[in-house]
Formats: sequence, structure tokens, C-alpha cells
Amino acid sequence: MRKRSKYRPKHVLLNPMGFVMENLSPVRSHTAFMLDLKIKNHAALEALTKGNATRADIDTLVAMGNITEAFARLGFGKDYSDVVNRGLQSLRSVGARGAESGRFILKAAEMSALNEFMELHDAQIEVVTLKDMDAAIALVKEEHRLKKMSPITEKV
Repeated sequence: MRKRSKYRPKHVLLNPMGFVMENLSPVRSHTAFMLDLKIKNHAALEALTKGNATRADIDTLVAMGNITEAFARLGFGKDYSDVVNRGLQSLRSVGARGAESGRFILKAAEMSALNEFMELHDAQIEVVTLKDMDAAIALVKEEHRLKKMSPITEKV
């Protein structure tokens, strides 16, 4: 039998100019996407502050945190690295306590850190383009693939 070829042709863009123009447009110009994203993130944070957050809400906040950190690494909000670190640390501690007890309860310092974190995320989303968003998502996926992300609970 003949050896199967590893060659796979690349996808052909039907509208290359439209693809380039779409990537250069800011995310804020896609109002439906922006509105859904903000509602989902803010609803998860509100549920966490009220004390009735579920695992899905924590997953939403962790995804938001990962994207915020990726934007900071890409240069959007580099000056706010302390806000990013405090926000991620707060998410880890809330997640660890919630994994043990089954309830996700915030402390006061964690609540203020997460509020700042959410404000930073909203500000980043206002200024990035779709190309930057794709780069941030690719960075998060690559770090997940390489297992560089710090888990909420350590496996024994």
C-alpha cells in the first residue's frame, strides 16, 4: 500500500478584502456580540457578589480573566498588571473555596479586586480589534494546550 500524504490544502478565502477589513474593525462595532458578552460577564459577577454563583458563572469569570490577562500580555493595559494579578488571585481563591465547600462566597477585598478586573476587561474590549481578539483567544488556547495555566485547585 502507498503511504498516505500529509499534505492538506489551505482554505481559500472567498472575500479576502472583506476578511482584512473585518479584522481591522473594532470589537465595539459589533454591538450584538458586545452586548451579549457584557451581559454574560456582568451577570456572572453579580451572581457571585450575591452569593448564588454556580460553577458555570465561575467558568465565565475565569474565561473573562484569561482573556483579560492575554490582552495585557499583548499590550492592552500593560500598566494595569497589578489589577490583573489581583483579579486572577481573587478568582483562584474564590474557586478553591467553592470547590471545597460547594458555595462561592466573596470576601470584601476579592469583591473590589474583581470589580476593578471587570472594569479593565470592559475597557480592553472597547479598544481592541477582531484581530487582537483572535490573537488573545489563540494565546489562551495555546497556554491551555501547553498546560501553562495555573489551576484553581491542585490535583493530588
